Amino acid sequence: MKIALVCPYNMLDRPGGVPQVVMHLHDGLKKRGHEVKIITQRPSSFKGKAPEDYVLFGITRTFKTNGLGTEGNWGMPSDGNEIAAYFKKENFDVVNVHEPWLPWLAWQILRNSHTVYVATFHANLIDTPGGKVWTSNLFTPFGRPFVEKMHLLTATSPASAAALLNMADMKRPHDRMMMENLRYLPCGVELSYFKPVKKREPLSGPGTKTIVYIGRLEKRKGVEYLIDAFAELVQRLPEARLIIAGQGVLSKKLQQRVKSEKIPHITFAGYVSDDERLRLLQNADLACFPSTQGEGFGIVLLEAMACGTPLLAGNNLGYVNVMKGRGRMGLIDPMATKDFANRLEVFLTDEDLRKMMSGWALSEVKQYDYPKIAEQYEAAFKAAIEIRRTYGHKPKRSLEKMEKHDKKQKRVVRRLFIRRHA
Repeated sequence: MKIALVCPYNMLDRPGGVPQVVMHLHDGLKKRGHEVKIITQRPSSFKGKAPEDYVLFGITRTFKTNGLGTEGNWGMPSDGNEIAAYFKKENFDVVNVHEPWLPWLAWQILRNSHTVYVATFHANLIDTPGGKVWTSNLFTPFGRPFVEKMHLLTATSPASAAALLNMADMKRPHDRMMMENLRYLPCGVELSYFKPVKKREPLSGPGTKTIVYIGRLEKRKGVEYLIDAFAELVQRLPEARLIIAGQGVLSKKLQQRVKSEKIPHITFAGYVSDDERLRLLQNADLACFPSTQGEGFGIVLLEAMACGTPLLAGNNLGYVNVMKGRGRMGLIDPMATKDFANRLEVFLTDEDLRKMMSGWALSEVKQYDYPKIAEQYEAAFKAAIEIRRTYGHKPKRSLEKMEKHDKKQKRVVRRLFIRRHA
């Protein structure tokens, strides 16, 4: 197959979770013999040459919003004629659009190309007020043309699909078909890279026990609640240490708070490289990701699990889909400070529990190895191609035609049999 992977996020300058998924899919699908291109927009901060197999249309700019509780990228409209000429020349078999909530690149591609379309939803916006307002647009007259051109919808988890399921109009034939054929394709992890070390080296020196957080520093990630719990923990477990790696809108505020309240043994590491990220996860005594909302899956959970590191995670809609079975012992309410602190202490000091959680993690994470994820995407693309063969180029029109035909048949049956013999 000739496949286009479309991503509206920053793919070239410190790419985040969704871009990493797209990159791994590109590599995995190419290894399976497919021709794959990544279609994205140039970040305003990136001045270099695009890597091989990357095609850039327009630019993206960073936005910050309290309503969505995050920061991200906003794509500026591109040249529609340029897009149309490129897609006509390439003649892709499948276009896979990642995170369709974000305009404008994906919407421009759909207006200027004709092929099989698969949408993949990553973010969980259903449990944030701003997210609910934003995602409601997809099933309004503004966003409906996008949905109606899709042949298959996929989501990383039920959390990522929640907005779709809540807003779809099941009386519409096309919406009903989309929901009935919805597929869950989880995120993955590169197990050849993220793996345990033979012996953990103390990150903070001999005799210490270190908790590691890696991620954005923003409200929904719950780092402030981790600091609350750690401040209580360190009073009774003075050998405890906390490393907070990452940047975000709350970076300065969190650092000033730790300094003003004189909370000891907390280190802010800032943005870390991939190799440093691996070193931290491999050698941490405990990984902790206390997100409260807005998570669609949890790639960083998979990375910690692949390293065999005991793990605590916020009990949000996305993370509960990863922390299954015994892993549910690692789910916490980040805002319950005393319970949170107690759980940190138990996970740092109870060796039997630590071994059990490490064993669970290493066993559970095997299903998320990227070659297996690429295989699932390949199967979804083939299913979308079959849907197009069945319903035609525009599934909405074909389905409505079938629906009208069914209604006509029912009216004929009623006239011939029901009314006549009433």
